[in-house]
Amino acid sequence: MKFATAPARPLITLGLSLAVGATVLGAPAAVAAPPEGAYWHTRTLTTTTHAWQFGTASDSYSLAQQEIVERWRAPDGRSWFGYRELGTLPKSAADKKAWQRDGSPSRWSGSIDGKTVKLSTQPSKGILDPVQQQSSFELAGQRLTYDEVQRLPADPNRLKDWLTRASRVRQVPEDSIGSSLTATLPEILYALPAPKEVRAAAYTVLLTMPGVRADGNAKDSLADPAPPSWSTGRARGRARPRPG
Repeated sequence: MKFATAPARPLITLGLSLAVGATVLGAPAAVAAPPEGAYWHTRTLTTTTHAWQFGTASDSYSLAQQEIVERWRAPDGRSWFGYRELGTLPKSAADKKAWQRDGSPSRWSGSIDGKTVKLSTQPSKGILDPVQQQSSFELAGQRLTYDEVQRLPADPNRLKDWLTRASRVRQVPEDSIGSSLTATLPEILYALPAPKEVRAAAYTVLLTMPGVRADGNAKDSLADPAPPSWSTGRARGRARPRPG
């Protein structure tokens, strides 16, 4: 594995210390077992609170909109992208009461601050499409193959060193490397098909970064959510990619 100054540029050699592979930087001699399964699947739920107030001037309420993004990546580079708006609902219990006093509307439409706003409590029809892209994964500005992801250092110190070198190659200012690492390390935890040993190393390093702490166990209010219904082409209902 070699460092590149940017993902879109050809790989270049910046001296022997930067032209080494991940294995030399600290991965075990025997590559750790890759994650089980035919593809790497991530699901991201985003909640956005609208800045505008709805309802009446004397009894207004805030609305929060949710959307979900899912990605599947196979080792050979094939990938799929799924997206669905999950609908808009009152942000809090107090907002819900104000919304009910407003007649519990299911749709909102109007011009606010020169912007046309159309919201609904009903989820939209989801989409699921194949993605045409390079058969690589991006980490710290570098494009890595699946095999290179498997060879990332499983030792916390060597993983941090590798990421620091990558940051310098893409010319991150020295006083910003720490914050860059803090933003990059979580990607190893969920966005890359890295072996569990590498993800454990990333978690260990993350806990040493300034401003990061472990708050203990927490309950996931969205644990085991019902999978969304996707639509792909003319087909309707639940569609799942089937690599292989």
